[in-house]
Amino acid sequence: MAERASTFLMFDGQAEEALSLYRGTFESAELGPVERYGPDQEKMNGKIKRAALILGGQRFLLIDSPAKHEFGFTPAISIFVECDSATDIVEKFAALSADGQTFMPLDNYGFSTRFAWIADRFGVSWQLNLP
Repeated sequence: MAERASTFLMFDGQAEEALSLYRGTFESAELGPVERYGPDQEKMNGKIKRAALILGGQRFLLIDSPAKHEFGFTPAISIFVECDSATDIVEKFAALSADGQTFMPLDNYGFSTRFAWIADRFGVSWQLNLP
């Protein structure tokens, strides 16, 4: 069997909301299989046990973790997105930064005509670039 690598995003009960945001932000996003916790897991019933999302050909796995953790997402790892147009980057910036955090606001930094580095409301870090 060939090896396959995917980015794994672990949420604390917000995977469904994150999937909705990402699918609404990226027109080309494709939803893969979604597996949910069943009634045998009371507190997790209906939450996402595992879901696949394809963005720009990259496969992401999202879960709602049944275990509580003392850590979350870190900006040390981010999802880098090449945008198609000025309108595209502005729309993605607005959607992903809403109720999130801005590390570098949308601007020309010399290495890119338009660039932004943000964390969405779930803490997932994104770098948006318009070459």
